[in-house]
Amino acid sequence: MDINVCCPQKVVSAEAAIARIKRGSRVFIGTGCGEPQHLIRAMVKNEQLQDIMLYQMMSSTFADYVDDPAFVNRFNLKLFFISKAMRKAAFEGKIDYIPAYLSKIPRLFSSHRIGLDVALVQVSPPDHFGYCSLGVSVDITRSAMEHAQLVIAQVNSSMPRTWGDSFVHVDEIDYLVPQDEALVETMTYLEDNQISMRIGHFVSQLVEDGATLQIGFGYLPNAILRYLDQKHDLGIHTQLITDGLLPLFEKGVITNKKKTLLPGRVVASLCMGTERLYRFVDNNPAFYFRSSEFVNDPTVIARNDNLISISSALEVDLTGQVCSDSMGQLFYSGIGDQVDFLRGSAMSKGGFSIIALPSTACNGNVSRIVPYLSEGSGVATTRADVNFVVTEYGIAELQGKSIFQRVMELTQIAHPKFRDQLIQTAKNRHYIFSDQLPPAQEDLLFLEGYKSTLDLKSGKTLHFRPLLPSDEFAYRNFFYSLQEDTIYYRFFYQMKLFSHEVIQKQWASVDYRKNMSMIGLVQKAGHQEIVAIGTYAQEDDTSAEVAFVVREDFQGMGIATYLLEILEGIARENDYRRFTATVLKDNQAMLNVFRKHYPNAHMAITGGSEVSVGMEFDPDSSHAANMSTAPPSRE
Repeated sequence: MDINVCCPQKVVSAEAAIARIKRGSRVFIGTGCGEPQHLIRAMVKNEQLQDIMLYQMMSSTFADYVDDPAFVNRFNLKLFFISKAMRKAAFEGKIDYIPAYLSKIPRLFSSHRIGLDVALVQVSPPDHFGYCSLGVSVDITRSAMEHAQLVIAQVNSSMPRTWGDSFVHVDEIDYLVPQDEALVETMTYLEDNQISMRIGHFVSQLVEDGATLQIGFGYLPNAILRYLDQKHDLGIHTQLITDGLLPLFEKGVITNKKKTLLPGRVVASLCMGTERLYRFVDNNPAFYFRSSEFVNDPTVIARNDNLISISSALEVDLTGQVCSDSMGQLFYSGIGDQVDFLRGSAMSKGGFSIIALPSTACNGNVSRIVPYLSEGSGVATTRADVNFVVTEYGIAELQGKSIFQRVMELTQIAHPKFRDQLIQTAKNRHYIFSDQLPPAQEDLLFLEGYKSTLDLKSGKTLHFRPLLPSDEFAYRNFFYSLQEDTIYYRFFYQMKLFSHEVIQKQWASVDYRKNMSMIGLVQKAGHQEIVAIGTYAQEDDTSAEVAFVVREDFQGMGIATYLLEILEGIARENDYRRFTATVLKDNQAMLNVFRKHYPNAHMAITGGSEVSVGMEFDPDSSHAANMSTAPPSRE
C-alpha cells in the first residue's frame, strides 16, 4: 500500500513530525536495532526541543550525542538496559537507569506510572491491508505506542516484516515519515577462546535433546551456543534473537518440534544482529514475535516443558546471590530478562536455569566467585532463585543446597588461585566447618575425561565421575542408605557413623592420581544420587588397593565390573601395574568380579575370614577406560 495514496495527510518529513513534540514531553524511543535513527537525528537537531525526557529499552544512536553538553542540557535519557555503547555515559552520570523486570515494563506504560506523550518508532511499509510491522523491535514498543498520546513512525523498507503480534495499522499512527536506511547492526563479539570453549563444554552437558532454550543478553551466552551444535530438536523461547542462533538453525539443531508452547515456532520479542539475521527473520513464519509482557511472563515461560534459561552475571557470591547489572556502584547493564526466565524455568516441568560466567575478570586478577558482592553491587537474582552456576572450571548445583554445600560447590568452580582464600573467608563467617579442606588448587579439567555413562538392562542410565569435596552430603546419604551387610563387606566391621570427620579423612587422601574415587549416580526426581563408589589407594609406587560398594538395588548389574575397568584405566595412566584387594571370604560376588576380569589373579586366605587378592595388569593389553574426551585445557 502506498502511504502517499492511502493516507497522504499523515505523510510528513521528519522535521515536520518532530516539530509536533512539545517542550517538556516524555518521549519513548523504539528499542535497540529497531530504533528510528532518522527521527532521532531530526529530534536532536531541533533546538526548539528543551527538557525532553527520553525513555528507551536499549540505546545505540544516542551514543553519538551523550558527550555533547548541549544534548545533556536538553535531553534526559532514561534506559532500562545499559548497552556497551552507553556504558561510559552511565559511569559519568550522563544518563539515568531504570531497574525493572522486562515483563513489567509494559505495565509501567499502561498504568501511566511512566506516562508517555510521544512514541518514536520504526516500521515496515504497510501491506495492502494497511498493516505495518514493528519488525525486530516488538518488546516494549507495542505497549509504548498504545499508551502514548502521539505516535510518529519512520517507514523503512529495510525493516523486516515479522510474524506474530508485530503488526500495527496505519490508523494507529499519527505521522508517517518515509525514510529508508540500514538498520542498526550489532555484531556480538564471539571470542573463541579457551574459557568460552570450556564453559560451553560444561553447559552442553546440562542441555538435553528436545529442550527449549532462553539465551540471555551478552557475548558469553551467545558464545555458548556454538557448543550445542550436536544437540537435536532444540526449541527457542527467548527475549532476544541474535546471529549466534543462525548456525543452529542452518544445521537443523533448532526445530522447535518438542516445544509444548507454540511448537514449531521460535517465540521472541526482539532481534539484534546483522543484516543477515534480519533477512532470515523477514516474513519467516517460524518466528513468532510477541511483546515482553507475554514473552517474559514467568507463567507463560513455565508453559514450556524442559525450559532451560542460560544467562550471565558479573559476580556470584558464596551463598548464591547474583549481581548482573552493576560493578560495585557503577551501573553496567540491566536486570533485563534474567529474573523473569529464572523464575519461569523453575516453574517449568523439567526446567532449570544456568548462570554462566568466567571465573575471573581483569586479566585473571579478580575472582568473579566472591565471598560477598562488591560494595554497591545490586542483587539482581536472589540466592533462592539460582540453580546451576557454570565457569570454565565446572558446574555448581545450588538448588536445594545449604550454605555449606553452596560454598563447596562454588569454591570448586572458582579459579584455583582464589580457592583457599574463599574457603578461609567462609570459615571466618562460619559458613563451613573450621576443619574443612579446600578444593585442590590445581586445574582438574582432566577429570572431565573420566566421566562416562552406563546403560543398564533395567533401562536406567548411570553417570560416572570422580568424587568431589562438594559431594560430602550425597556421599553421607549413600552410606546411610546401605544395609548393614553391605557396610560390613566394605569396611569389615559394623561401621555405624559416617561423620564429617570420617569424610574429611577420605578427602585428604584423594589426589585424583595416586589415589582415586569414582562414583556412579542415577537420576531421581530432578537430581542425582550416588548408588556406587569405587576407590583405589596407593600401596607403593606400582601397586594400589582397590575397593567397591554398590547399593543393594543396583547389585548384580555389572556396575562393580564397570568401575573396575574405569579405575584400571586411570591407574595405568598413573604408572600403576597392579591392583590388590582384601575381600571377606563370604563376599563371593566381589571375588567373582576379580576372577572374571583378572583370570590370573592370585588369591590367598589370610586371617581366616579374609582373602588377599593380587591382580597384575596385562602389559600387552590395549585396555582403556570407557571415557569421554575432555575439552581443551586452559593455558
